[in-house]
Amino acid sequence: MKENKENIKFQISNKLIKNVEQLINSKNDQATLELLNEFHHADIAEILEDLNFDQAIYVIKLLDSELTSDILMELDEDDREKILQSLSAKEIAEKIEELDTDDAADIIGELPEERQEVVIAQIEDEEHKADIKELLTYDEDSAGGLMAKELVKVNENWTVTQCVREMREQAAEVTRVHSIYVVDHDDKLIGRLSLKDLLIASENAHISSVYIPKVDYVNVSEDVVEVAKVMQKYDLEAIPVVDDSQKLLGRITIDDIVDVIKEEAEKDYQLAAGIIQDVEASDSIFELTRARLPWLFLGLIGGVGAAYIMGGFEDMLTDHAILFFFTPLIAAMAGNVGVQSSAIIVQGIANDDVKGSINNRLIKEMLLAALNGFILASVLFLFVWAWEGKPDIALAISVSLVIVIIVAGIIGTFIPLFLNKKGIDPAIATGPFITTSNDIFGILIYFSIAKLILNI
Repeated sequence: MKENKENIKFQISNKLIKNVEQLINSKNDQATLELLNEFHHADIAEILEDLNFDQAIYVIKLLDSELTSDILMELDEDDREKILQSLSAKEIAEKIEELDTDDAADIIGELPEERQEVVIAQIEDEEHKADIKELLTYDEDSAGGLMAKELVKVNENWTVTQCVREMREQAAEVTRVHSIYVVDHDDKLIGRLSLKDLLIASENAHISSVYIPKVDYVNVSEDVVEVAKVMQKYDLEAIPVVDDSQKLLGRITIDDIVDVIKEEAEKDYQLAAGIIQDVEASDSIFELTRARLPWLFLGLIGGVGAAYIMGGFEDMLTDHAILFFFTPLIAAMAGNVGVQSSAIIVQGIANDDVKGSINNRLIKEMLLAALNGFILASVLFLFVWAWEGKPDIALAISVSLVIVIIVAGIIGTFIPLFLNKKGIDPAIATGPFITTSNDIFGILIYFSIAKLILNI
């Protein structure tokens, strides 16, 4: 029955929340425990987010440390920060001791520096404490900052019998065993061990005769985004982490990589929308303004620039007012094509699909833009000619559209490639930056070509 409940998708109802609130307000600890223990820790975290702060603290202190430690990891960072502030150093340490070292280090890392030392001092398990302190020394965006110290490793000189005995002891401290790593006498990673090979090997055989020397790994200083690419490429559930001397330090599991991919996607989405820093809807107005204003200011400058360019063609607009009505179309097409081109390149860079010569990529994009531009311009030519009855006007607008689309495609391709080469996140190129630049170039090209064709 319990298994069936776990397979049902959890949904919060008002009835459930009211029931929990009533049990808490009546101080019915036993009934509260019986109710909440029916749910997964991630579901309890979701319930806590719908309770008020005092009720959430009541639940956290009521449940055992093993469960609450998992709940804390599922909470939103802001909610977790508030709860941690209300707990004593001893209470936090008790929950920290129930977590794997990577999660423990993440929680301690969110505390103020002066409180970190107090909490760490309260951790009784000396080995766990040392591992956490080590993880806190690594950059949070590196493999070292993401890895956990818990893993199963065996020595190449052990016999199968000794290996099984040691693995049993190590596995007791590991939440999930993804792989068995093989090290030499200096603790250097030299391979991995297949469980099947271990089971069929002679009890007296040495691990050196049955292990697999081929093993994927990452350096402790590797950027987490690169780690994600490696694990994605080779479909890995876990990957070992080594230092410069090949010594095995820890492992990174797929659940941590999913978080990295999610954070990167959110960051790129915000950059594409013109938000320069990681913000959430719950942040203050000041923080949201600081994140949005720079790109909005760029848009303002771009709009002023476009107006200035149009002012230089005032006489032409006076004689051919119809050109003015197609200005928004030209600017929109330039921006749209630029964003499309840059989005494809940024996606290709993220997936390591962009390879080869930049010139070849630009030529391909130019030909693609030319084809799309010719098709769209042909339709536009017929429309303007039928509306205005002047083929020269229709030709000027249509030719301008083709050239604008080609230039926008080239800019949208070149800029993210250039930014990536300079070590700047190319996702910037899919936002207001590319749109504004293409708007300005588009309007300048539009009126220049129109002036040339109309011989004004």
